[in-house]
Amino acid sequence: MKKYLPAIVAGFGAGVLHVVPVAKSLTCCLVVPVAAVLAIILEQKANQLTGDFDLKRGAILGLLTGIFAALFGSFFDIFITFITKNNDIILAFNRLGETLDAFPVSDNIKEEVMTLMNSVVEAIKEKGFSSLYAFSITFNNLIVDSIFGLIGGLAGTKILNSRNM
Repeated sequence: MKKYLPAIVAGFGAGVLHVVPVAKSLTCCLVVPVAAVLAIILEQKANQLTGDFDLKRGAILGLLTGIFAALFGSFFDIFITFITKNNDIILAFNRLGETLDAFPVSDNIKEEVMTLMNSVVEAIKEKGFSSLYAFSITFNNLIVDSIFGLIGGLAGTKILNSRNM
């Protein structure tokens, strides 16, 4: 557990920023990589490491930070949606028809997408929870945050190692 603590702490911080309105849009490309670098710094300070940090270890720490950020961020997003019974999906639903019209797909597919999204919006408005929304937000966050956490871990290791020379 102790070796995962820097990734959990940094991932928690990034997960909290998943639900902050302005920081939400910067989470994948800025917040998660910075959190991965922070996890590496925390690991170095906790274990009093001097010299070069292993690139493989930095990549694993970045990946774990991304995974924890995705799990915490998804939990907070789903929890806030459950409490408020409101979400960005509800606000953007009115424009979905216009957006779908721009895609070169058949009308049947457009109707299916509208039906699915309508069921998600109605479930959130009525119960505050949609299993389809919960699954999709968690899956999306796991993929995106893991990739950017890995990138942040690798880049952070390289930057910190070059600074130590």
